[in-house]
Amino acid sequence: MATLSLDEEVRLYTNNAEREKYNLLGTLYGIIVALDYLERAYVRDAITAAQYSPACTRLLSQYMTMLKLVKDSVPSIEQFMTRYRMDNPAALHRIRVGVPATVEHSSEAGPETGKWIAETTQNFITFMDALKLRLRAKDQLHPIMQELVTGYARFKGSKDWEGRSKMVSWLITLNSMKASEEITDEQSRQLMFDVDHAYAEFFRSLSGKEGS
Repeated sequence: MATLSLDEEVRLYTNNAEREKYNLLGTLYGIIVALDYLERAYVRDAITAAQYSPACTRLLSQYMTMLKLVKDSVPSIEQFMTRYRMDNPAALHRIRVGVPATVEHSSEAGPETGKWIAETTQNFITFMDALKLRLRAKDQLHPIMQELVTGYARFKGSKDWEGRSKMVSWLITLNSMKASEEITDEQSRQLMFDVDHAYAEFFRSLSGKEGS
């Protein structure tokens, strides 16, 4: 019977495939920790919004890429964090939202340029067309919604628009789904209603007719 030496290194893997898996899981762990530190630094004003936004976007992108590589080992990010006893609530919230805090919350980026208006208008049209074409899966809708919300949030005063909170809420809903999951026809109808309302509100605000 083999004896176990307390001085012997314990290996988590027995072959190259398992070693690669644990390396990827370790990278995912590191991304979550880094994101948590970034969120806390931003809340404490230790870094500026200009420093925070690109760093957060990069970490979220790395997270999404890594999640695709370990999907067979990570049923959900919540289960992963519980399994490895991770206490990083700030990172978990940012992952669930899927966009930086500067997009989720208020933005005073202004002024509104013609290019921004054209891009945001096109994003609205693209997303509504996707729903009309009966696209329902997360991997079909989430990238378009993310781009729409990011562009929409650049406008000064958008924090006061009713449509913003609804679109962020939908973004969180889509972000929590698996790539192949689909929204229901009822959800699609409500989503179309909310986005169409936000679209109209967007143009009213630009023309100075908000509240008229």
